[in-house]
Amino acid sequence: MKNIIKTFAVATLAFSMTGCIEEYDPQSSTVAQKQVQEAPSAFQSLVDGITSTLVGQFTYRGNGRAAGNDFGYPTFYLMRDVQGQDILQPHINWYEGFYISQYLGPTYANPQMPWTYYFGWIKSCNDVIAIAGENPQGDRVEGAGIAHAMRALYYLDLARMFAPKTYAKDKNAETVPIQKENMTTEQAAHNKRATNEQIYAFILSDLDKAEKYLANYSRTTKTTPDLSVVYGLKARTYLTMEDWANARKYAKMAQKGYNIMSGEQYTDRMTGFNTPNDAWMLCATYKLDDPNIRLNDGDSSWGSQMCLEVDPETSGCGYAASYGQFWLIDRHLYETIPQTDVRKKCFVDFAIDDLKGADDKATKAMKLKALEAYTDYPAWVYRTGYNTTTNYVGVGGLPLKFRLAGGEAGRHNQMLGFAVSVPMMRVEEMYLIEAEAAGMMNEAEGIALLTKFAKMRDADYVYGKHNEAYGNTSTSKFQNECWWQRRVEFWGEGLATFDIKRLNKGIIRSYPKSNHVDGYRWNTTTTPEWMNWCIVQTETNYNVDCTNNPAPVAPTGNTPEHKW
Repeated sequence: MKNIIKTFAVATLAFSMTGCIEEYDPQSSTVAQKQVQEAPSAFQSLVDGITSTLVGQFTYRGNGRAAGNDFGYPTFYLMRDVQGQDILQPHINWYEGFYISQYLGPTYANPQMPWTYYFGWIKSCNDVIAIAGENPQGDRVEGAGIAHAMRALYYLDLARMFAPKTYAKDKNAETVPIQKENMTTEQAAHNKRATNEQIYAFILSDLDKAEKYLANYSRTTKTTPDLSVVYGLKARTYLTMEDWANARKYAKMAQKGYNIMSGEQYTDRMTGFNTPNDAWMLCATYKLDDPNIRLNDGDSSWGSQMCLEVDPETSGCGYAASYGQFWLIDRHLYETIPQTDVRKKCFVDFAIDDLKGADDKATKAMKLKALEAYTDYPAWVYRTGYNTTTNYVGVGGLPLKFRLAGGEAGRHNQMLGFAVSVPMMRVEEMYLIEAEAAGMMNEAEGIALLTKFAKMRDADYVYGKHNEAYGNTSTSKFQNECWWQRRVEFWGEGLATFDIKRLNKGIIRSYPKSNHVDGYRWNTTTTPEWMNWCIVQTETNYNVDCTNNPAPVAPTGNTPEHKW
């Protein structure tokens, strides 16, 4: 999109859109059942639709109003995680409201978007579950299993996004209304928010059914869940519940058949985090014929937001690469990563911006040479950081974790390059869940497992150097060490805010040499209230028994600098 869109998702206009009651009219399931009766292949089409709509479509605004953040499941990684400190954008962008904690109240567009997406996906699951019946038979068994697995995934996300307190802290904290298959309009109009205890029981019930129905399922693509993903979802669920024994059990079961990425795979300049490999358990894939890729120059896509190495001459597209709207790693987090840790190579060294030559030409040459350690296209990355009209000028902190697809051709044609796969679950998460859960029962055993994993990324790793508390000193140094590994390992993959809430952490944006935006350098000693998302007003207008979280109030001005 060479003429950059001037309208952002943080627009202050309230949206008047349908809530989940209108979207999920029970009659729609009857229509779906009729379609299945008339066309035997229709059931499989409904099953395929559960995961095929995860990315690639303008689900929220529609094709005619292509928006830079309307590209499916991974957009919520960014909405969530920019609310913390580990990832940031130093400029106005589609995610600005989530970073500055503005326009997040129930009358704004920001809370409507996750509601529209997630309950649309849940409806797809409900349709399949309703048609398959309570005791699915024949070719409907596996379809029902996929539907139950994905519905559990969606509700697990929603519970963690909307609950003001984590399960382990308050089982009675409210999450979201549970929209079940075959629910009547009257039931939906009086559908209270489920408590943590209720929704986690529902999630586990779905996963138990998925485990049963997918027992003999062999998938052909990692865009569809199989039994290992069910185990992975159980591990995530039990981790949040602090049921350490079950978290460890299912994390271990989920690991079977997968391998941790090598350092070379992690930093591969052509396939790094754009192509499924032996470590990926579940992913979403953008296709060349997806509206997100075909329309708006491909700029309404994950690749446009996260990938930098786009040829400025033959393409010139990409929010991150070309429009000065790149993402950055938090400087302090970067500085805590040892030089011997392979993951540090995914982020450009802040020291490059301080290089000085005899004159401007010599300085640029020095910086271009230094960038060769991170990219085969140093001139392009240099241009991204320095040829910008935003307040932030420099290459320090730029991420090169997520590479463009399509090989060399994808660098010159962004539509090829943006047709990437995005991880939704990796086996590394299972190893870290296993380590944390084991350590919460027997710390020495957990430390051994954590150290074994960490040495896969840093052969010189020494346990005990990464245990900053971020306001919550009740978590052990061991658990903080596990958290640090997760922050670095899954940077940009949507787990950061879930962990902040799970561990009851505060955030730290204000500190010496912080790269966070002036005016929004906030420190908190408790989990920020803006991480408890509001339910959009269109839902509470129709669902009269649905309560809401308070609209967050942003701090005023910078917090005094934290001294590490």
